[in-house]
Amino acid sequence: MTSQTVLWMFPALLGLIFLGFPVAFSMMLAALGFGLLRFGGTLVHQFAQRVDDLSTNYVLGAIPLFIFMGSILERAGIAEKLFDALYMWTRRMPGGLAVAALLMCTIFAAASGVVGATETLVGMLAIPAMLKRNYNNSLIAGTICGGGSLGTIIPPSVPVVVLAPIAAMSIGDLLAGILLPGLLMSSLFILYILIVCAIKPSLAPPETEPDPRSFGEKISFTLSALIPPAFLIFTVLGTLFMGLATPTEAAACGSLGVLILAIIYRRMSWGLLFQAALQTVSLTAMILAIILAGGMFSGVFFASGGMTATKAVLDAFGLSPWSVMAVILFVAFILGFLIDSISIILIIVPIAIPLVKSFGIDPLWFAVVLLVMLQTAYLTPPMAPSIFYLRAIAPPSMKLKEMYWGVIPFICCQLLVLALLIVFPGLATWMPKVMYGN
Repeated sequence: MTSQTVLWMFPALLGLIFLGFPVAFSMMLAALGFGLLRFGGTLVHQFAQRVDDLSTNYVLGAIPLFIFMGSILERAGIAEKLFDALYMWTRRMPGGLAVAALLMCTIFAAASGVVGATETLVGMLAIPAMLKRNYNNSLIAGTICGGGSLGTIIPPSVPVVVLAPIAAMSIGDLLAGILLPGLLMSSLFILYILIVCAIKPSLAPPETEPDPRSFGEKISFTLSALIPPAFLIFTVLGTLFMGLATPTEAAACGSLGVLILAIIYRRMSWGLLFQAALQTVSLTAMILAIILAGGMFSGVFFASGGMTATKAVLDAFGLSPWSVMAVILFVAFILGFLIDSISIILIIVPIAIPLVKSFGIDPLWFAVVLLVMLQTAYLTPPMAPSIFYLRAIAPPSMKLKEMYWGVIPFICCQLLVLALLIVFPGLATWMPKVMYGN
């Protein structure tokens, strides 16, 4: 098999996915077929080594811990009180409920790093409240989908835990790199809500009843609601950014912290623990199977001369470095309609990072831009995964067309952040330099 032939691994992979095979099995089958053509029986030993490398990778131990943390957090009873506290302060703002929901999404994204859990949890709390107050269905859909997507770009983020080792980058640097873009995106979402609801109040009828609580009571209630998630965020991000813990250790601290909170809120039970453990095992098995398959796929690709063939094709087209990067991001965006972000990372990153480095582009900046692009694909119709999450918890009165229209302004905010990252690369690189001096 020639080095040019190995490029057919990607059409073969996409073909298997379109035929309905799971992503992990598709990557394994493509790797097996092309690997046997190239290496014969020795391929078995190479695959066995991949399994051993994956099972002994200490960094990937953070994945089940983050998932477990998000699962317990979803059931621990912290969310209801926090949502009440946030709405208490935003109720007089235009679109106050939507603003409170976005603040909730930001806090829970920083506490768990799991996208689906954040969107589901906040949606189940905020959607009934917004419908009761006659909020526009498209505004509701956009708020919940946009806020839920923040789990990709606000640390801690499970996709970052997967991406960093593949790109041979520091997880701490990458988590610090996504912090400013993530907070900027959350701020733009909130700013959009405030502006559009101020211009057109019918989208979110203002609250007319005054809050009966005194200022002192509000402060007391807010502190009691904010301290638990703040404690959890510090347990994870604080220990990580201050260099007190590795990502895996920080995730373990977070898991312990959320168990303590569940006990304090009197929600801990064997049933809750069993359901959280079951969800953790299920999602972890899926993610690790995809990571293993991605390792097999990229291993065969590189060992067969795939990088040389890729550069030869790019040279033949005469593409500039920025054109190549645009193609990579466009492919990642299109793949975002078909498969999950972790699978895209495993397909794109092993090829993209060496190319980016060869062009003299900062790989940390590129990784942050790629994550923003994946987050945008997560929200973009017609195959937006965020809308599928929303449909599972939304009432029948909320139509699919309204959901599609609702996410468009939030996609525009994401594209604005993407443009700002391209014009001002320091948005991604400044925080790691401040924290770690890199």
